[in-house]
Amino acid sequence: MSDVPEQSTNLRSTPAPISGHDGPYPAPVRIDQQSVLPEWIDYNGHMNVGYYGIAFDKASDVFLSHHLGIGEEHVEATGQGPFVLQVHQHYLKEMRLDEVFEVRFRLIDHDAKRLHLFGEMVSVDTGAITATQEIMVMNVDHKSGRSAPYPDWAIQRFARMKADHARLPGVAQIGAGLGIRRVE
Repeated sequence: MSDVPEQSTNLRSTPAPISGHDGPYPAPVRIDQQSVLPEWIDYNGHMNVGYYGIAFDKASDVFLSHHLGIGEEHVEATGQGPFVLQVHQHYLKEMRLDEVFEVRFRLIDHDAKRLHLFGEMVSVDTGAITATQEIMVMNVDHKSGRSAPYPDWAIQRFARMKADHARLPGVAQIGAGLGIRRVE
């Protein structure tokens, strides 16, 4: 008989998480500051559209790991992790070289496999919201390539964060459609 415990094939009942915390969660969750890098500037003299996505992605990695515990460490331990299903970004103000900003996240909704998140990029100097990102992610098992439920401890964290974020004011960009507005 082996002294090594058998590993559960049911990841929903995995042992304690490797990272993150059980709350309470700030509303919104603020991620450490970044600054606009020289390689992010385009021929129009401001941050290129593609780099907003990179900045949001870097911040979401911190958010998922440090707060919810489902980031890189979780992926390495379980072979499962969040895959982006859909992203909708709004560009509200130009960002210039060396401009310092933070990203603020809120959890809008969740189920056993998915998270609906909203992020705001905020200029540290002016306090202006420069861009927003609404994102849907789903937990995916890397071996099967199919969706998988998050562990119970993660779902409990999602519920706590959603409750902690429930009193945040509405934002026009959440759920906004895309189309040409015509005045008749």
